[in-house]
Amino acid sequence: MDQKDTEMNEKGVTVTSTTSSSGVVVQVREKKGPLRAAIPYMPFPVAVFCLFLNTFVPGLGTFVSAFTVLCGARTDLPDRHVCCVFWLNIAAAFIQILTAIVMVGWIMSIFWGMDMVILASTYTSEHICNTNIHYTGLLLSCLSVVC
Repeated sequence: MDQKDTEMNEKGVTVTSTTSSSGVVVQVREKKGPLRAAIPYMPFPVAVFCLFLNTFVPGLGTFVSAFTVLCGARTDLPDRHVCCVFWLNIAAAFIQILTAIVMVGWIMSIFWGMDMVILASTYTSEHICNTNIHYTGLLLSCLSVVC
């Protein structure tokens, strides 16, 4: 018998736990704000380059990442138009540049770049997995045609 409990705390973190006879499974999912959800999933080298730019020139890497949205990078805001997501990233870069004077923007910029790298690592692993599944499907279809 499985029993499911779901609760949401004041920060928007949803915790789901499933109890069964074999153990407990806990899943945590973070609710992201619009600026955080607008960070694009980029290829890993591009994300590292943006982190490098954000480390030395606050907001520049975020500004560059905004243009990857126009090039087709996906975000966690699928229901928003590409131009809206682009301007959200430009706004985040602008906030980082303006608040860099008091060090807040510089720290925010570095964390933003680290988030880009984390998202890029999940993008890379999903992309490789999907590519392998695609090639496996092609191979199987080719073998069925030949046989």
